[in-house]
Amino acid sequence: MFDPREKIAMFIDGANLYATSRALGFDIDYRKLLSSFQKRAYLLRAYYYTALVEDQEYSSIRPLIDWLDYNGYKVVTKPAKEFTDSTGRRKIKGNMDIELAIDALELADVVDHYVLFSGDGDFRTLVEALQRKGRKVSIVSTIQSQPPMISDELRRQADNYIDLASLQEEIGRDPSERPMRRSEPHDFEPNEAE
Repeated sequence: MFDPREKIAMFIDGANLYATSRALGFDIDYRKLLSSFQKRAYLLRAYYYTALVEDQEYSSIRPLIDWLDYNGYKVVTKPAKEFTDSTGRRKIKGNMDIELAIDALELADVVDHYVLFSGDGDFRTLVEALQRKGRKVSIVSTIQSQPPMISDELRRQADNYIDLASLQEEIGRDPSERPMRRSEPHDFEPNEAE
């Protein structure tokens, strides 16, 4: 699946990966995740995309973002949008699809193999565009949750599919290492698999 001579880049849809790992019942150790893919091939870049709620006094995701930024990840953020849904409930939406797609396409001349951590069906078109440029694309998500976290269209389009559950032993964090949290790192809803 991976050729050690390849230049790879990881593109992590933060909210989607968080929801997927939670659906599988484990936390990701991002140091182990980086190391795991550095062993597979030459890791050129590791991007992490997430929207942030700017008006909160404390954001539970801020320590993670800061750690990632100092430890080998290129963190891409933007302010999340707050809105009220049809039932009057406050919702927060943070969609980073466009930022991820543009960054991926801009690297098409130097990256041989893309590893996309998302099950969002909206990325099928991006995967197809990268393949037209002669690039391999592996998708990391899961079909082992109910409902599955990956869209059928995205899974079919990918060159390789890696179930996140199969990486749990390699990249999972020991539950005893989990810090106490005031709230969940992603208080907004990720895009569904669509």
